[in-house]
Amino acid sequence: MPCTTILVGKKASYDGSTMIARTDDGHFDVKKTIVVNPKDQKKKYKSVISHCEVELPDNPMRYTASPSVDPKDGIWAASGINEANVGMTATETITTNALVLGADPYVEYQKKEGRKPEKAGGLGEEDFVVCVLPYIHSAREGVERLGALLEQYGTYESNGIAFNDEHEIWWLETIGGHHWMAKRVKDEEYVIMPNRQGIDSFDLKDALGAKKEHMCSADLKEFIEKNHLDLNQDGTCNPRLIFGSHSDSDHVYNNPRAWYMGRFFNPTTVKWEGPDTDYTPISDNIPWSFVPERKISVEDVKYILSSYYQGTPYNPYQKADVSEKASTARSASAAPASPRSARSGITFLKKSRESNGSPTAPTPSIPRCRSIPAFQSCRSICPTSPWMSPLKTSTGLHVSSTLWRMPITAPASS
Repeated sequence: MPCTTILVGKKASYDGSTMIARTDDGHFDVKKTIVVNPKDQKKKYKSVISHCEVELPDNPMRYTASPSVDPKDGIWAASGINEANVGMTATETITTNALVLGADPYVEYQKKEGRKPEKAGGLGEEDFVVCVLPYIHSAREGVERLGALLEQYGTYESNGIAFNDEHEIWWLETIGGHHWMAKRVKDEEYVIMPNRQGIDSFDLKDALGAKKEHMCSADLKEFIEKNHLDLNQDGTCNPRLIFGSHSDSDHVYNNPRAWYMGRFFNPTTVKWEGPDTDYTPISDNIPWSFVPERKISVEDVKYILSSYYQGTPYNPYQKADVSEKASTARSASAAPASPRSARSGITFLKKSRESNGSPTAPTPSIPRCRSIPAFQSCRSICPTSPWMSPLKTSTGLHVSSTLWRMPITAPASS
């Protein structure tokens, strides 16, 4: 799968852990996995792309990151986990629409030209992990800090960001240049997120009040009403009809991924094929989240993020036409990934009872097109544990993935 996120609530996972995972595609980029110690975290951060300067808080925590080896375009930390056992993956590029951007444009960098002064842009994918992860003690705190940064500095792109701790998962989506919304993933559900605006139901009253399951920028309700953004007909709040896209490219590039992933985890409770199908590969209304038919394991996440529409007529590697019988015949239980199916190298950060709740440091694998990715074991990255040298990997069209898996119980303090 190209750039795609999956989130698994603790009651939907096989061992009671929370899981967030994402594939990362785009241009070829050499990455490394490092641990950033508090003494190495700068007090003043400046973005390379947008020249945005941010004064960072005191007392950062130790955290991991997967930055680019070549810093010419910025850090691009991508994902990590801090010593408070909070994970973050940033970002899933998402979509919006012209009405939203007309009301709240992106905050883009402007070069100095003649008498026109230079103007810094907002924050983006390059910056989020470094500016947020070292300072948060829960997934909820991650949403609060990133939301405050978006309101203050703005952003120059649309992104989705996931946070998890041992108890819960939160998903945040940016809206235009300064607005945002976030939703807690239900414990018994999983979320599938291709490159589009994803959240399909939202409780504004909760977000602006108790904030139990929803959060958003303080003026989001007024922003929607003032700019006539709400296209819902039935009085419900479906953010896809307010902030999302409805483009031809969604039908080709985004919706088919949601269709295939849902088909894998819910093969019988939802009808994905046939004349009376519930959803097709071009459906705009495939739900953001489902209750899976069975518990989801780490291996399932690896398999689905390494998939390429195998078993369907949309398999780009299929040399011959697939018969209707072959395309619809599949098992309700996941088949193990074959050498041909494991297209994506996947980096695991696994915290289990066997390691006393301490995270095992992620080792990047080298993505090998249509081959089994290589995996290696690493040492612990507990705050007092020694660390090995940074390891290098490549990410590109055949992509790397990261999975943060939180334990059932918190690790003992060191």
